[in-house]
Amino acid sequence: MSDLLFGLDTFGDVPQDDAGKLVSHAAAIRQVVDEAVLADQLGVDVIALGEHHRPEYSVSTPETVLAGIATRTSRIRLASGVTVLSSDDPVRVFQRFATVDALSNGRAEVILGRGSFTESFPLFGYDLRDYDTLFEEKIELFVKLLDEKPVTWSGTLRAPLENADVFPKTESGHLDTWVGVGGSPQSVVRTAQYGLPLMLAIIGGAPERFAPYIDLYRRAADQLGTTAHPVGMHSPGFIADTDEQAKEIYWPHYRIMRDRIGKLRGWPPIRRQEFDSEVENGSLYIGSPETVARRMARAIRSLGVGRFDLIYSAGAQPASARMRAVELYGSKVIPMVRDLLA
Repeated sequence: MSDLLFGLDTFGDVPQDDAGKLVSHAAAIRQVVDEAVLADQLGVDVIALGEHHRPEYSVSTPETVLAGIATRTSRIRLASGVTVLSSDDPVRVFQRFATVDALSNGRAEVILGRGSFTESFPLFGYDLRDYDTLFEEKIELFVKLLDEKPVTWSGTLRAPLENADVFPKTESGHLDTWVGVGGSPQSVVRTAQYGLPLMLAIIGGAPERFAPYIDLYRRAADQLGTTAHPVGMHSPGFIADTDEQAKEIYWPHYRIMRDRIGKLRGWPPIRRQEFDSEVENGSLYIGSPETVARRMARAIRSLGVGRFDLIYSAGAQPASARMRAVELYGSKVIPMVRDLLA
């Protein structure tokens, strides 16, 4: 599977320094850039930065950080993961990523999504009651913009466009665009309707349970007469020199992050037994390079995906441990997975 792609995802979680203190948001952003540079040197295919507007994360404008990464890297693809299109303007999103594409000599890609948090909606003046309509109308406009020709469009929640030309154009005339989906059949069908690649967020439970979504995407594309691209998946994980070391570095910070989210969504606090079960049989790829490679290969084979992105930060794991995780992913895990799938 030589055409299989491997990526790394992060939301720019604010890490600890070697003394156990949280670094500043500015230092966290610079840390992300350093991690991306290392990933580029090690042959990782993609670095994807997620958008959040919360104190525990440093990246609120992925394309700005990607522009910085573009100037220090030569081959790695530069993606968002995701861009919350519902609370942004499609024209500005296209312009910003076309700019990153120029700075990187054609390496930019955008993954559009509705986001796992809702802070951006009131922050930018959007009504959460319009949640579904905002995304439906804005992705329709964004797909029109991808043709890079004058656009005429009208909706209910944004001013119409009449023969509007948008600049800059990409050099190739094509901006790679995916749609990130967390498990909604309607979202899968919409992605197929527009002929865009599908990125599945598989963050809990056995990865095999997402096979019906991949089948739905392919059947919908066939029925709609669009292209079914190779599907991608992204899942959380962490790599250290041994299984025990990886779990002990990851667990305390993951627990804090998971319980913070759980409090917002009415979930009970996570127990260590649940965590260990998810590491053994679910969608947490945590352990030594050998352990992570074996579990990744099994998931890739069972789902038949064409891309695997590892979300390598979840909470305030120490910056030095994160760099080590990136190093092991690029230098050991990816080659091992390729060998297992050969």
